[in-house]
Amino acid sequence: MFHLIFSIPSWYVILRFLLPLAMPLALKILLSVLVLLATQYLFISRFTAGGIFSPEMPRALIILCNWAFSAVLFLALLQMLIDAVALISLLIRHPLAITPMVRGLAALLAMTLAAVGVHQAIRVPPVKDVAIRINNLPREFEGYQLLQLTDLHITRLFNAAWTAEMVRRAMSLNVNLILITGDVIDGTVQNRRKDVEPLANLHAPDGVYAVTGNHEYFFEQQRWTEHLASLGLSTLHNSHIIIRRGAAELVIAGLPDISALRRKADGPDLTMALKGAPKNAPVILLDHQPRNARKNALQQVDLQLSGHTHGGLIVGLDRLFAKPNGGFVSGLYQVDGMQLYVNNGTALWPGVAVRLGRPSELTRITLLGKE
Repeated sequence: MFHLIFSIPSWYVILRFLLPLAMPLALKILLSVLVLLATQYLFISRFTAGGIFSPEMPRALIILCNWAFSAVLFLALLQMLIDAVALISLLIRHPLAITPMVRGLAALLAMTLAAVGVHQAIRVPPVKDVAIRINNLPREFEGYQLLQLTDLHITRLFNAAWTAEMVRRAMSLNVNLILITGDVIDGTVQNRRKDVEPLANLHAPDGVYAVTGNHEYFFEQQRWTEHLASLGLSTLHNSHIIIRRGAAELVIAGLPDISALRRKADGPDLTMALKGAPKNAPVILLDHQPRNARKNALQQVDLQLSGHTHGGLIVGLDRLFAKPNGGFVSGLYQVDGMQLYVNNGTALWPGVAVRLGRPSELTRITLLGKE
């Protein structure tokens, strides 16, 4: 069913774009097969060593497959727009002819948008500065800076070279603390060992802390937790740490991803995570998925940092991500007295590597007190 859904854009392109073209039937069939194959990259990746979540294919081929799928998707959307305009013109009795030039321009625009979208998805992201006010922030933490990384999805696409450049850029920011909100990898430890090595160069005065995302539970979660710890990434697993500046305290708590329950692993327990935490200190919570924000807000969390949604990938289609994520897709939200920041992602899952209007980000968050 999953792969049939992904094929829907190709069938629309075949029926509404290719078949009306004036060209030999054999060429139409050939182009139809190519269009259909372009939307079956995920099905094909099932037969690679890494499977659907971590296709062990050459990076160039992964990029090409994502461009081809995106081009078909954008062409289907453009064809739908053309059909809608044509239908309206019929209803108002001023029918418009859909000329070969219109179709050709639509195809060219779709391929261009796909190229731009894939480039936006796979680049090392720029820095995004976000200032967040916390009412009970001690003055000792005024201007405190942390870097949120999320959804790195280190794979053949986001490989060792990409990771090294991302780390270099992250380290140039000189923040106080680095927080990673899940989905660090896709793939086994054996397949990703070299690709994650540059993470060992991540460091900050107050440490580097991470939580699990749902993708960690697809690939040897416990082994990955231990391996990432050996690189300096300490996992907060229903636990917290306290950062001190003199007598002032700041609590950083972390939860395992909610999908852990389906893997018979320990699920999120915020009560346990905050057990023993100082009562009057601000609490920053790391929770990979934003959908439990309203529940987390009930326990006096001041700021929740999440990822998972990849920002919705494409403006206009991003609302498809809202319902399964509690209505939270991208940016800063006020949730029952708690603030929630949903990061667009440092990278994304290579299965759908395209972004338009929802850019990746290295998110430098500056904490400020009450105005």
